[in-house]
Amino acid sequence: MLPHYYTVKGYGEEEIVIQKSRFIAYVNRAETEEEAQQFIADIKKKNWNATHNCSAYMIGENNQIQKANDDGEPSGTAGLPILEVLKKRGLKDTVVVVTRFFGGIKLGAGGLIRAYGKSTSEGITATGVVERRLMQIMETTIDYTWLGKIENELRSSVYGIKDIHYLDTVMVETFVEESQKEAFAAWMTELTNGQAVIKEGSLLYQENLVKTS
Repeated sequence: MLPHYYTVKGYGEEEIVIQKSRFIAYVNRAETEEEAQQFIADIKKKNWNATHNCSAYMIGENNQIQKANDDGEPSGTAGLPILEVLKKRGLKDTVVVVTRFFGGIKLGAGGLIRAYGKSTSEGITATGVVERRLMQIMETTIDYTWLGKIENELRSSVYGIKDIHYLDTVMVETFVEESQKEAFAAWMTELTNGQAVIKEGSLLYQENLVKTS
């Protein structure tokens, strides 16, 4: 598992018009090639009357799956520009379909490359990009009398609360960086005068929205 990587927040779309042609970018997260292909098929079905439904996706920890499709546009003028934007943005597990409704004005090879690249970039910005950072979940079990103090301390700290389970006692799940596990446990022990039971849970990715440009 990668310590951290960037991908899109989820599904999104954005439309731009260039020389009377409509370009609609559809963006989604896809963690398998099958998911990417299904998304492309769904968009093609939705926009069956479009002039072109060009696409690209990049999947895998090492970007081992990379595909681009021009869908009838001149070779290299649509799918590859979409893929290049994904590479430039450093996005993994991402699929993009750019649908074009021809407006009657030919753009030429250079114009098409710029149009598909711009449409993809606008679509990604509209969708949002997240950083997924691998975190250790720390499980802190405390008596209810400590909950108010612990919750307040956590919310003003660098640690993120994943969940709080209210049972006979309270168990707080917290996102903690691997290098901070011991420091976190020591901090919790000090805050509760040694009355907290602290153990490691699972490894999970924490998502944080990042600014795009």
